[in-house]
Amino acid sequence: MLRPLLLTAALLGSTALQAAEPAIELSVAVKAPVSAVWQAWTSSAGISSFFAPEAEVDARPDGAFHIYMDPYGKPGMKGADGMRILAIEPEKLLSFTWNAPPHLPEARAQRTVVILRFAPEGEGTRLSLSHLGWGSGGEWPKARAYFEKAWPNVLKNLQTRFETGQPHDWSAWRAQLKQWHASEAAK
Repeated sequence: MLRPLLLTAALLGSTALQAAEPAIELSVAVKAPVSAVWQAWTSSAGISSFFAPEAEVDARPDGAFHIYMDPYGKPGMKGADGMRILAIEPEKLLSFTWNAPPHLPEARAQRTVVILRFAPEGEGTRLSLSHLGWGSGGEWPKARAYFEKAWPNVLKNLQTRFETGQPHDWSAWRAQLKQWHASEAAK
C-alpha cells in the first residue's frame, strides 16, 4: 500500500516540475544606492533615463507601467502598452505584467510577469530580474528568445546610466523611429 502511494507522489511531483517552465533569471550589480535604482524603475523620468524614450509609471498596485519604446507608434503598438504593476514593496520588490513585442501578435495578446528584487550590496545595489509565465507553443518560444536578448541590454543600460551619471540620450533613436514611421506612411 505504501509503495503505490510513494510512486504516485513521485509521479505527481515529477509532473509538476516538468510543467513549470524556467524563468529568465538575471542579476546585476548597479553602482548606486537602492533608493536611486528603485527610483529609476518606479518613475516615468527614471524609466526614460535608461529603458525607453517615454513611460507612464504609477508606482502602486494596479498602477500603470507603460514603457514606450516607440512613442510614435499607434496606441497598443508603442512597446509595453497597458502593463500594470502587480506588487510593490518599496526599495525591495516590484512586479509587473509584460507583453511580447508587436511583431509577435499572438504572444503579445497575452501577458507574462516580471519580478524585480532590490538588495543593498556594498555601496551599490544587487538587482535581480525574473521573467516568467511563458507558454510553450505558437509564438512563445520566439517571445522568450527575444527577451533573453533584450533584458541583458536593458540591465546594461541601467548600469551605464549610473556609471556615467547621465541618462540615456534617445535623440538618435527618436530620429530613426520618425524616419521609419514616415517611410511606412508613404507606402
